Amino acid sequence: MKKAKVYGFAGKRLDTGETTVREAARKPCAEVEDWKMARQKLIAMEGIMPRRADRGGPQDHPCGRRPRPGEARTRAARMILRLATAAMVAAPALAHADILEVQPVTDDVWAIVGPTEQRSPENLGNNATFGLIETGAGAVLMDPGGSWKGAEMLHAVIRGLTDQPVVHVINTGGQDHRWLGNGYWQAQGATVIASEAAVADQRARASMQMTALAQLIGDALEGTEPSFADVTFTDAYTLELGGLRFEIVHPGPAHTPGDSFVLVPARDTVFTGDIVYVARLLGVGAQSSISGWPSAFEAVEATGAAHVVPGHGPATTMEKARADTYDYLMHLRAEIGALIDEGGDIMEAPQVDQSDFAYLEQFEALAGRNAQMAFQQMEWE
Repeated sequence: MKKAKVYGFAGKRLDTGETTVREAARKPCAEVEDWKMARQKLIAMEGIMPRRADRGGPQDHPCGRRPRPGEARTRAARMILRLATAAMVAAPALAHADILEVQPVTDDVWAIVGPTEQRSPENLGNNATFGLIETGAGAVLMDPGGSWKGAEMLHAVIRGLTDQPVVHVINTGGQDHRWLGNGYWQAQGATVIASEAAVADQRARASMQMTALAQLIGDALEGTEPSFADVTFTDAYTLELGGLRFEIVHPGPAHTPGDSFVLVPARDTVFTGDIVYVARLLGVGAQSSISGWPSAFEAVEATGAAHVVPGHGPATTMEKARADTYDYLMHLRAEIGALIDEGGDIMEAPQVDQSDFAYLEQFEALAGRNAQMAFQQMEWE
């Protein structure tokens, strides 16, 4: 706690030592080197006002003078205004706390975890996990949010974590929540980075994604327009910022054709985008690669990072990431491969045994569809 020297009225020293702001404010006739700061800390942080007796009467006022008429009321009004303003600034972050959960990962690194259910007017398309790293030269955001308003929601949360501006946004793939918030961040001055394969996928599916979002989040889509990366790369890109190195790698197709992961060696952290799902069953879609996805995971695993921030679900370990993503993919491939070898058809695919993974959220909604999509792709391998 901040230390403050204590004086009597008219500047007479009462104590040759030092005391805390709290103690100073409670001493009769006390005056602190920054008296206003002491009072503000007591009110804003502890909800305590110095007792009337401790504040002294007019003849022994802390400032050594009689207060002017109405001065105490004016100061109180100003304090109330300051507190009200602070509350207004904090309100947006608090309002989004039930949608986006902030999870500290390691030094200056956070996972911002969205819900596992479908996109909605409440989550604004932010049904995914995002990553944030603060550096001395600005913050880096992994994925921008699923809409303009979704990006605004993310920004409100980020303001509660760092005073640094977001200067770079990395798109880790082609799903809507990995890029449709780009326009918002570019308007704030951020540079967006993505793989060439991700941008190609975004362009190819933009119209479809916008149409689907209009149905899912309704009027909350207002202001959202497709906007693409400022910087693109083929296989890998290195960003140096604030003494940290961000190694952005596109290992090949996984959940989407342009999926990338971001390794930050100094923080022993990897942000995986949709290559990794935790606590929620992954989705195999028409844009996914059931053959390439396991290899993409192996590339993430090869980083050996201690901290894994997935594309869906909370930050975790590599062991848990393997259990919920890689093991499921390999199990699904084995079951569908056996069905194909036995001469089965795609209508039988949803009946293959996936019960070992029924503990994952969205299992009932996605397991059957995943099996059919895997069959459709593996039939021609």
